[in-house]
Amino acid sequence: MGRSGLRVSRLGLGTSTWGREVDELDASDLLRAFRDGGGTLLQTSPDDGAGAAESVVGALLAGAHAGADLVLASRSSAAAGRSRRGLLRGLDASLARLGTGAVDLWLLHGWSDDVPVDEALSAADAAVSSGRAAYVGLSGTTGWQAARAATLQEALHRTPLVAAEAEWSLVARRAEQELVPASTSLGLGVLAGAPLGRGVLTGKYRHGIPSDSRAASSGSGPELESLLHGRARSVTDAVATAADGLGTTPLAVSLGWLLARPGLSAGVVGARTPAQLRTSLAAEAAPELPPAIVSALDDVSAAPRA
Repeated sequence: MGRSGLRVSRLGLGTSTWGREVDELDASDLLRAFRDGGGTLLQTSPDDGAGAAESVVGALLAGAHAGADLVLASRSSAAAGRSRRGLLRGLDASLARLGTGAVDLWLLHGWSDDVPVDEALSAADAAVSSGRAAYVGLSGTTGWQAARAATLQEALHRTPLVAAEAEWSLVARRAEQELVPASTSLGLGVLAGAPLGRGVLTGKYRHGIPSDSRAASSGSGPELESLLHGRARSVTDAVATAADGLGTTPLAVSLGWLLARPGLSAGVVGARTPAQLRTSLAAEAAPELPPAIVSALDDVSAAPRA
């Protein structure tokens, strides 16, 4: 994870649907498939199912899935705000649901002009010094925000930041403009959220919206709408064309492109079934994409400059 001593698998497993679409039994099957495939990074958040996902994770880690090989990452709740009080109370509530005294990586989510950055970072220092977190990082910030926070910690010889998380995929490349270069310069590892473009890069929406898909649900449909048309649609078509030429799947092409990006530590995937997850894990082990394919995908997916 950046220049730190923390080591994680190239693909992490997210829990955004656990406790809602994925019950404890299915989550157990997913976690078993993930660990069998060499995965170690498990990421959750109190915003996943309003805490339900953390409760499911806690139940699993208290049972057959206990083990020192897992790297447990937790993202602070957007509802907790950025105050020291809110962040630490939120962390304690997460630890209670997870049934553990500490997480391996705590990601401070968001940014607020109403709370001094030093106050939010003091919560990170308190979490590490009290043993509630081994490492800390950021989530949902811009490049300059990450740079300011990391530089402040370094200048004051306080708890270093080791990670920055942002949405990053062939249909969401804005992180490459600021956040990725800043993180690389400062020694932060980048975690890519939604590496399959919320599912569109698997190709399943090219010919319509399956009735059992997330896009068909009233809660997920609007956020996916912009990824089904325009430039994003051109990208998914290009991915499908590349997959046909290589004799592989759009998912494998999309993950293959992302995992080769400089600065990336891990992509955090979601899955509703072990079969879906095994497909992602297999894609990680696939040969690198031919340079000509990478170049073509770079061209068609280039993010517009702000």
